[in-house]
Amino acid sequence: MRERDSDGYPAIDVFRLVSAFFVVAIHTSPLAELTPTGDFVLTSVIARLAVPFFFMTSGFFTVTRYAKDAKALWSFEKRTVTVYAAATLIYLPVNIRNGYFKGPWLLPEIIRDILFDGTFYHLWYLPAAAIGAAVAWALIRKADYPWAFAVTGALYLVGLLGDSWFKAAEPVMGGFYGLVFQLMDRTRGGIFMAPIFFVLGAYMKDARIRLPWPLSALGFTLTLAIMTGEALELRALGWARFYTVYLTLPACAFFLFGLLLRIRGRRVRWARSAALIVYIIHPMAIIAARAMARPLGLWGPLVESGPGHFLAVSLITALVAIPLALMLPRHKAGDTLRGRAWRELDTDALEHNVNVLRQIMPSGCELMAVVKANAYGHGEFETARELEKMGVRAWAVATADEGAELRKYGVHGEILVLGYSDPGRARELHRLRLTQTVVSSEYAGRLAQTGVRLRVHIKIDTGMHRLGISWDDAEAIAGVFAHKNLIVTGMYTHLALSELRDNTAYDYTREQRRRFREAVTDLETRGIKAPPAHIQSTYGLLNYPELSEGYVRVGLGIYGVLSAPNESTVLTPDLRPALSVKARVALVRAVPEGEGVGYGGKYRAPGPRKIAILPIGYADGFPRQLSGGKGYVLLRGRRAPVAGAVCMDQMAVDVTDIPDAAPGDVATVIGRDGDEILTAPELAEMSGTITNELLSRLGPRLPVVVRGN
Repeated sequence: MRERDSDGYPAIDVFRLVSAFFVVAIHTSPLAELTPTGDFVLTSVIARLAVPFFFMTSGFFTVTRYAKDAKALWSFEKRTVTVYAAATLIYLPVNIRNGYFKGPWLLPEIIRDILFDGTFYHLWYLPAAAIGAAVAWALIRKADYPWAFAVTGALYLVGLLGDSWFKAAEPVMGGFYGLVFQLMDRTRGGIFMAPIFFVLGAYMKDARIRLPWPLSALGFTLTLAIMTGEALELRALGWARFYTVYLTLPACAFFLFGLLLRIRGRRVRWARSAALIVYIIHPMAIIAARAMARPLGLWGPLVESGPGHFLAVSLITALVAIPLALMLPRHKAGDTLRGRAWRELDTDALEHNVNVLRQIMPSGCELMAVVKANAYGHGEFETARELEKMGVRAWAVATADEGAELRKYGVHGEILVLGYSDPGRARELHRLRLTQTVVSSEYAGRLAQTGVRLRVHIKIDTGMHRLGISWDDAEAIAGVFAHKNLIVTGMYTHLALSELRDNTAYDYTREQRRRFREAVTDLETRGIKAPPAHIQSTYGLLNYPELSEGYVRVGLGIYGVLSAPNESTVLTPDLRPALSVKARVALVRAVPEGEGVGYGGKYRAPGPRKIAILPIGYADGFPRQLSGGKGYVLLRGRRAPVAGAVCMDQMAVDVTDIPDAAPGDVATVIGRDGDEILTAPELAEMSGTITNELLSRLGPRLPVVVRGN
């Protein structure tokens, strides 16, 4: 769930339809009579951007390294195969009439066409899309983008030499291409051509590529001009076997896509369906135009005339495709309005917080994002995915299982497990490249006895008195480095009173800092090079910004909140809450005076009341302590107090003073509604706890919806 209809890319939707008619132009040669060179430039250069654009668009919306699972890919594959099967049936009568099924090697030919060449001349695109998406997905997920570009770039080069540059490669690679052409008629398909454009589209999504208008326009103009010159020169030399792919085509498609991404607004969803229909049926429109032209006495203007033929085929196709596309049901991806209750992660706020925190971090420090406890209730997968796009490469989790989840999601970089992991999981820690915290000297020995090489950070106890080796036990700290299987890549401590600003807290924090530095110095006097150290968390950074270490472990600060409302810190950066929690009104009912609402009968209507029932309760993380009017939600920009006891799955709120409240309305449990705002720290304070606890209790039944660019 990601994109709102108003946050779409309308230019991409519209250009899908334009590209579909480019394909029509390829098959009708509209300028051939007027200017053969102009027709060549149109149909063999400009129009050749259409299919790569289709591939890039599918990659942008379907293939991503940050997908939680393969559902989007499998949905695309299923849809593509279904359309392919339907298109094959549509053109079956034409194939029968053309004698397709009379060849001597029928079965091998059919298998080859189904997999590579298409069951009709233009349908090669569909198996190419299915294969290209799968190849791109596998490369991106398993090897990341550098390798994905290297492999798909090499495949594209091989395909290029078998296509428009064929005569240049034939003396050396003629035998190889002979074998390739036995398998497929052209090297333009799913193995050689499609993967690089799928990877390119996915990269522009994952890397959040947003090129400036002037750069996109200039880049597109220059690369298109170079591609045109390349095609004309190849034509003059007679090197091409086909004119489909060029050296500069990927760069030209990249800049074109960059231009289209700059236009944001309401999606033109019907254009996507219309483009596919145009692509599929336009050969039928060519047949129809020819069939109608002779009886009407219009063979010359509708068939023999290039412009007339193109216009006739385009008109017939459009008259079928556009009405049909408008009639098709359109599912709105990311439509949360049908959900009962959900969380919303504001990626704009998240990115703002990351940038602000980086600005106040000491020079040389790296931000380590703490994403334990389901990223403080914000959604571990969704949060880590967005943070990695923002350049975060160091992570902290509480357990090995949380670290394993991040790796499953494709998260790279160092993942530090802050808590205890059973030594029996050493091989798993090694396989997943997780960095384990050494919680004691005895624990270090147990890890080393497994015989598995592990990356570790040493926890130093400087006064928190939870996990860690005591700061003054120099022998034990140095002993960790003596274990050959343990690769010490960091050491850290945790400040016990960093959120407080009185003199006692200030002195104690300074003492913890001194103890930590002494532990580091003791190592160096023993000839052991101390690894990168880290001491600061969110409050350490905000109250002691002068402390400079290797990492700053930031949890709450990334999410734009503090443990309590109106807390005083030395630095007061403009942090913005990244989370909202919302629920849909299930029903609104009238309750007579004196009647009870909910369990226990503790709430009695003081008069005729109007009560709204929300499908969210304490199993979703809304505190039961806020029963009986102690808490409230926001509805239609006004406060609606809790009426009666908060139940496990539902709660009642009094909307008597909100007369227009109705079923289907969205109530804001955390967040802003109009001029009213209810923050997580405020809700936590009302329920007698801290923000950390409140957020980490948000239940898994609340799906996370990502909002933002």
